[in-house]
Amino acid sequence: MVEVAVPTRVHITPFLSVSSYLPICRKIVVTKVARKISGVVASSSSTFSTSSGFGYKQKVDDGQVLLPKKTSKKRVFFLDVNPLCYEGSKPSLQSFAHWVSLFFNQVSLSDPVIAVIDGERGSEHRRQLLPSYKAHRWKILRQFSKGHVGRSHGVITNVLRKCNVPVIKIEGHEADDVIATLVGQVLQSGYRVVIASPDKDFKQLLSEDVQLVIPLEELERWSFYTLKHYMAQYNCDPCCDLSLRCIVGDQADGVPGIQHLAPGFGQKTALKLIKKHGSLENLLKTAAVRTVGRQYAQDALTKHADYLRRNYEILSLRRDVDVRLREEWLVKRDTSNDSRTLSNFFKFLEETQKFSHYNVSVSNG
Repeated sequence: MVEVAVPTRVHITPFLSVSSYLPICRKIVVTKVARKISGVVASSSSTFSTSSGFGYKQKVDDGQVLLPKKTSKKRVFFLDVNPLCYEGSKPSLQSFAHWVSLFFNQVSLSDPVIAVIDGERGSEHRRQLLPSYKAHRWKILRQFSKGHVGRSHGVITNVLRKCNVPVIKIEGHEADDVIATLVGQVLQSGYRVVIASPDKDFKQLLSEDVQLVIPLEELERWSFYTLKHYMAQYNCDPCCDLSLRCIVGDQADGVPGIQHLAPGFGQKTALKLIKKHGSLENLLKTAAVRTVGRQYAQDALTKHADYLRRNYEILSLRRDVDVRLREEWLVKRDTSNDSRTLSNFFKFLEETQKFSHYNVSVSNG
């Protein structure tokens, strides 16, 4: 089941369709030079054509060359809602209010934002493969759903809707997979993508046109994380990230790495092997027919190949969720309601907190 909450009031300003280069021209003054052709001095002031790097000819007229100007693509933001509703491991609507307020005021501004919430039951397929997958998080979520914040998912949706943000929730699917599917559709429409989330699973999507923006609790701000940041950190392409995490594991998601089966097989060894062979599957196929490293690594790769392939299936983001991008999600966001909506939300949380403290003091009195 697909559940979509859409804004009740949206100011629509359609974007121009974006291609790699729009036919916008700029003038470049070319200094006239004299050149000798077959003993005759000729001036370059006449009109002629020249080939450009864009694959077509351009006119040079009286020393002025008209070149297409490269335009930056419009940005579309995805807001991964669920992780923002926690302060550490504790469910917190105050955390959501804090981060979404900073996000609207300092990051997305009036750019389009698509919010995505985890569907009921999450990813059953992953938990069938590995019962420990996000086991702690799902336990919290079940407690969450019985308490104030769980019932307030409607409140969260209402706040986002009033801020003219569509909210997507698909039963049986995690937000990660829904976002990964929609990212591909947004890119095909000619936009750049920024994913707002602390979840490092999204690093596997990084590219020239896909960035992350991550909430940094210690600095109390959002911080952009790009392809350049990743390559500077790991000295490899993000396409290696998924393969790397299959070997070293993902503690936050409850996916164990191979270290407990092969002590010494850590990130340094894994990164070296993945960079050399390009992907986990290439590494496993090569290890099956010849030695790829030290004996402990060779033994681990051959004995536990199925274990690593299972990790790959669990950690890889799906791109085939049954969800379709809507044109109205790509329009410039009307921010006129932001201030009033967020102010009322903070007042609601303050009053709720006071009421909770009052009830506690009465029960203890």
